[in-house]
Amino acid sequence: MSPAHEEERLQALRSLEVLDTAPEPEFEAIVNGARHLFGCRMAFVSLVDANRQWFKARCGIDEEETARDVSICHHTVAADATLVVPDTLLDERFANNPLVTGPPFVRFYAGIPLRISVDHHGQRLPVGTLCVADDRPRNPSAEKIAMLEGMALVIEAILQARRASRERLRLSIDRQEALVEIARTQRLLQQAERMARIGSWRLDLATKRSHWSAQTFAIHHLQPSDTASLGHALDFYPPGDRAKLEAAIAGCRDNGAPWDLELDFINAKGVLRRVRTMGEAEERDGEVVAMIGVIQDITERYKFERRLREFALTDDLTGLASRRAFNEQIEEAINQADSDAALAVAIIDLDRFKEVNDRLGHQAGDEVLRLMAAKLRAADYLGDVVPARLGGDEFIVLLHGSHASERLPEAIEGLLADLRHDVPADGGAITVSATIGACRLDAAHADRSTLLKAADEALYRAKRVRRGTGAIAGRGGLLTGADERPARRTA
Repeated sequence: MSPAHEEERLQALRSLEVLDTAPEPEFEAIVNGARHLFGCRMAFVSLVDANRQWFKARCGIDEEETARDVSICHHTVAADATLVVPDTLLDERFANNPLVTGPPFVRFYAGIPLRISVDHHGQRLPVGTLCVADDRPRNPSAEKIAMLEGMALVIEAILQARRASRERLRLSIDRQEALVEIARTQRLLQQAERMARIGSWRLDLATKRSHWSAQTFAIHHLQPSDTASLGHALDFYPPGDRAKLEAAIAGCRDNGAPWDLELDFINAKGVLRRVRTMGEAEERDGEVVAMIGVIQDITERYKFERRLREFALTDDLTGLASRRAFNEQIEEAINQADSDAALAVAIIDLDRFKEVNDRLGHQAGDEVLRLMAAKLRAADYLGDVVPARLGGDEFIVLLHGSHASERLPEAIEGLLADLRHDVPADGGAITVSATIGACRLDAAHADRSTLLKAADEALYRAKRVRRGTGAIAGRGGLLTGADERPARRTA
């Protein structure tokens, strides 16, 4: 890339105002989706600055940035093309790279350039990459690479839309201050709004009348000749989201506080959409006289991010909730629990599962995991509970009410009985059982970290004494199930 283009590229990158910003769920969701798609250990969104590459989102790596001269992504940006390296040790460009020979030991790499428009003539320059990487060689299919390229387009759209939102809002503000240029500014704004599907608006607080741009009318599915009052505008939002917007408007009117909200929205055709609305105060002589802002239809991006999030929150093999999903569930349950609410966790570790894998192969092991997941889903004696897979041969359940208090020993004994399973092997059988550690939510275990730690310690206390038993934190003795009672039948 020529020095002139490099300077333009860096200007385009910095115009995004995204370097060194906090993690955001939409980027994290795409990165997690890419990692799951390829089954790789690492995935990240890398932005290549003058002397470094910085990660807007990452999984599988600890560093927030690396030097540009050792960055593999630098080669993707320089070539402005998709780069797939099945085995870095066989590529002379990367064989001696410290990121290949040392942590994180990159052996496979696939990167898609992220391009940003730099002028009104459609010129687009790469500012970073969406990448997947692994510490093992891989040769991904063309279909997966095409899907990764599609994800990169979503990231580009998010970055472009955000930059466009800021630019459109600034243009809208400038339009009010520079009346002599209002006609030219209006034409530019309308063009930008059509391209980005972003509309602008202004609410006069004295008259309660709103001025909407053409694209704002289009988002509402109204004709530009229709009335645009504040009350009419609020009618497009369902009650809960309308209340959020009314509170934001009141805060802006009374205190000059800006807002940036994503809300459900029902257009004039009765179609449910998702919009992002931003607003801020227009002041004159220290008094708020109007509010100005933008509205953007983000329905397709919202649906895509929801699908990616659902994918990230589900364990592929068993169909149970993933570790990440369980962490969110337990945090929400703890935050909502009052002083009288009973809550407990039970961590389940399968005994002799490694023997099944070693003797019968991973396919047999996977069948055992799926069977255990089915048994957990069918355990209606636990009450209304959603089990999760923590990884490997570890599962976990969150218990509520009496199942988490006086009936907790009974619940564990039921699980011990249900999760005992004989796997046919060489004319005999490998008996897979479960060892369980549990802990109740109380003053000594009042957050997720201490609750899970105590349950894990109870699990290993049971393992040290006798596998296939259960233990409860703070309670002596062990619980048994499979040896003293017949196993429950599951569907």
